[in-house]
Amino acid sequence: MAKIAEKHKKKAAPAPAVQKSRQLEKPKYKSFQLSRRLKGDTLPGAFWLFKNTCAVLGRNWKLFLWIVIVYAVLNIVFVQSFSAMANLSDTKAALDQSISGIWGRVAGGLALFAYLVGNTSNNANPASSVYQFIVALLVSLALIWALRQVYAGHKVRMRDTFYNGMYPLIPFIFVLAVIGLQLIPMAVGIMLYGTIIGANIAATGVEQALWALLALVLSMVSFYMITSSIFALYIVTLPDMSPMHALRSARQLVANRRWTIMRKLLFLPVVLFVLAAVIVLPVILFATPVVPLVFYTLSMLLLPMLHGYMYTLYRSLI
Repeated sequence: MAKIAEKHKKKAAPAPAVQKSRQLEKPKYKSFQLSRRLKGDTLPGAFWLFKNTCAVLGRNWKLFLWIVIVYAVLNIVFVQSFSAMANLSDTKAALDQSISGIWGRVAGGLALFAYLVGNTSNNANPASSVYQFIVALLVSLALIWALRQVYAGHKVRMRDTFYNGMYPLIPFIFVLAVIGLQLIPMAVGIMLYGTIIGANIAATGVEQALWALLALVLSMVSFYMITSSIFALYIVTLPDMSPMHALRSARQLVANRRWTIMRKLLFLPVVLFVLAAVIVLPVILFATPVVPLVFYTLSMLLLPMLHGYMYTLYRSLI
């Protein structure tokens, strides 16, 4: 009987194996390593992002104009940004005496424009710098909330941007602190280069180039890290979002396309600088007394353009 039972066991058909559904393994992403771009993962061009930003701000110009007015008034009251531009006419008069010709005047105008840009955030009073940071922080939260509501198709009142947009203040500050830590390599590189060049330690051109290269590498390390963290500023303003969760989500958002995003981020300051130069340079040459007012107005428009462009890019990444 045992032999017959074994014979029947051999003839019995084996049970069909359960087939498991096959799935593609998700690509693993590691920082500071080159990764292949995912198929079908394309982002809009920088010009399209800038054009769309201008269109959104233009369609809702009343809302954002009132926010800019509040921003400008708070800066005048607490920061006193006009003080750095008070002696511009005297500086231009001194330049006109030392240069001649139309191209010399243009070069002098560009030098004055660079002077204005370099002294925009320089305040002799430390308290003014603190106030400037606080005002920019509060207005940034109002702008981000307004942009989110506008893109959602909601009707927004200006007072609601400051009433309802302030609730993620503490998480927003925590993310800013992380970005500040990520900027340390850049600060160290710039400080080292300035110290070495100022003390004449690097005597030859080769030595100076090597120190400049080191500063550039350290700056790129910081820029590489904040490429993801900067989007956490917009993620952390969502309801019930913690700073660490926002940072992790932002890191996954830029996975496998960080270098593409870095190019789009670099585009914004370049195009804003060129546009500001095109507007301000004729005013410097032909209407110097009104330059402080024109430049101050453009500097107030910088924050809405910055957040508008970044939020548009952030939405394209989702």
